[in-house]
Formats: sequence, C-alpha cells, structure tokens
Amino acid sequence: MRRPELPPFRALERRPDLRSATVIRGHAGRAHRAAESMKPARFEYFAPTSLPEAVALLQAHGDDAKLLAGGQSLVPLMNLRLAQPSVVIDLNRVSDLAYVRAEEDGRIAIGAMTRHHEVATSPLVREHCPLLADAAARIGFPAIRHRGTLGGSLSHADPVSEMPCVALALDAELVAAGRNGDRVIVASDFFQTYFTTALEPDEVLRQIRYPAMQPGEGWGFHESVRKTGDFAIVAVAATVRMADGGVAAARIAIAGVADRPVRATGAEALLAGRSGRDVLDEVADAAAATAGEAPTDIHASSGFRQRIVRVLTRRALADAMAMAEARA
Repeated sequence: MRRPELPPFRALERRPDLRSATVIRGHAGRAHRAAESMKPARFEYFAPTSLPEAVALLQAHGDDAKLLAGGQSLVPLMNLRLAQPSVVIDLNRVSDLAYVRAEEDGRIAIGAMTRHHEVATSPLVREHCPLLADAAARIGFPAIRHRGTLGGSLSHADPVSEMPCVALALDAELVAAGRNGDRVIVASDFFQTYFTTALEPDEVLRQIRYPAMQPGEGWGFHESVRKTGDFAIVAVAATVRMADGGVAAARIAIAGVADRPVRATGAEALLAGRSGRDVLDEVADAAAATAGEAPTDIHASSGFRQRIVRVLTRRALADAMAMAEARA
C-alpha cells in the first residue's frame, strides 16, 4: 500500500525583531490529509535561543502562547486538545537555563530547564539538598525524568506533583524573568490553585533556589502511589531542625489534599521544643486535620486521603527526626 503524501511544512521564517528564533508555521506532528486528522490543533512554533527572546515572544503573544520545556505535561494536553495554544515557545534551545550550582549565600541554584534526572543525580543536590534529589528520583519513569524539567513541573503546578510539594517544604525561592527584569517569588506565594501560579503572562521561570541542609537538620519524604511511576495520591515532605534536645523548627508540606500543596502549620507548631517519638501520633493527627477538605475522586475518597496523610506524616517526621539527631 502506498503511504499517503504528507503536506510539506511552510518555509522557515525569521521575524526582524526576533532574528535568532526559529519560526515554523503549519501543523506539528505527523500530518495526513486534513487538519482534522491532527492530534493537536494548529499552532505557531518558535524556538528562541536566549531568555530575552523568549520573554519578547511572550510579550508579543500574551495569553495565546504556551512555553514548552520538557513537554511531559503540555504535549499530552495538546494531543487531547485540552490545551489549544495558538503559539508554542520551545525553551529547549535556551542553553543557559540548565545548570546546578552553589551560590555565595549557601543556597543551591538550579536552572528551570534542568532535567529531573540531573536534579536526582547531581552530587551537589544529593549532598546539600537531598530531599529534592530523593523526590526527583520518584517522578514517573526514566524516560520522563530525562525529558521533564524542574521549571516545567513547578510552572505546571499540578497539586499532586512532587516538585511543588518539596519547594514548599524547603521554602524555595523561584526567580521569574520578565520585561522589568527578575522577580523573586517564595514558594508559598507561587502556587495559587489548580495548574495556576503567580507567574505573569509575560514571565518565564528561570531559576529555583533551595537552602542547603545544615547540621542538626533532617528530612523525610513519603508518598502513596498505586504503582511505581504513577502520580501520587498523597505525598508528605517534612524537614526538622533539632537544637538543645528538642525540635527548633519544622516544616510539613502535603500534596494531593487541596488545589495546591499546603503547609500543616498546626502540626508544625505542636513539634516546637518537643522531642521523642511519643509526639508523632499527635502531630500526625493535626496534619490529617489539614486535609479535612481533601477532594474525593476516582482515585481516593477524602477520608482515605486523610488517613494516608496521618500515616505518611508520621513516617516522614520519624525519618527527619532520626536524621536530624544523627547530624546534630
């Protein structure tokens, strides 16, 4: 059988004000005989090679544009036509957005286009921010971790995703680049509701900064998944700092119980100045109360999610306290 003819792409064009950004007009993917046979809707594709070009493209196209990082979330949505951007801006040629480095203030800075695999295996991250490395290693499967990016996951803001939960637990700072320069957004302000962040339409997330773990600090991360590679039903990330035999500070972040990752501040307060495993049940109950309005869906009921939060909080805190005591 003769293969159907594929309609050719139109010639590459270059706009005068964006000369190094590749522009392709036409269909994406494998085209057959009509637009109706395409998986995504029609869109215009740009591949800038610098961050200023990407910001300029966002300014020019506004809400009609979507940024493409690893494509692990956007491409499936486009194939199902749940997302139909008229413009796609591919960041994969912006090479200066992929890095892991230590900053002078002791924080670990990671470029938004750094792949999950690089985050999970980076010696710098594993030594100074092991909670982040552990969570990144749990994302999907190897193929997904080699394509998906840290910035893409955070900007997508899926409320059950590991990266937003860890960013909240570690009090990360997210740096957005826009027409007026950089803007720093703390994690607690970045995630606003389902798949919605504090980024402006013309801003690009360019860097994420995490505090380095200090002596006397420990961490724990646990999630409930049906099978390896699935999205978590619930996840809990906890950090603890021990001093003078008690808990000096604690942070507990929970994913999968609201429209964004949430802090269990009531549970954190119960830990202040206390030590020993005898407090964990009380603290876990308080964390479960944070999930009192957890959603019910095809994956789990609200009540089941609360019970899982209780179990995972206890486990994460037990790990964090044991590690903090060993590092004191």
